[in-house]
Amino acid sequence: MKKLEAIFAHERLIEINNLLHKHHVGGMSFHLIRGRGSTKDEVISPGRGLERKVPEFLTRTKVEVVATDETASRIIDDILEVMSAGSNRSGKIFVYDVVEAYDFKNKDTGDAAL
Repeated sequence: MKKLEAIFAHERLIEINNLLHKHHVGGMSFHLIRGRGSTKDEVISPGRGLERKVPEFLTRTKVEVVATDETASRIIDDILEVMSAGSNRSGKIFVYDVVEAYDFKNKDTGDAAL
């Protein structure tokens, strides 16, 4: 099993959610996060004229999902394809190994718990 964390611009959340539905991912968590990275995204500030600047800190969305190894690989490929198109293409995917998973309700373990 793999845990995927994808960080991207919030306006792309619906695309990611649709992609996860396509892969029959049962659940996901998402968080609004703030931080800094190596992005070169410019923000236009109103005021005296228009000022372009690269902000020090940005707001992004982080989605977390756990999937089987096979499904995770397909999800990663699709996220990379979807996120490479469109206006806001900055973001990252982090992949972690999940040793075990447990379902409280059914007492399922491993892939069955997903």
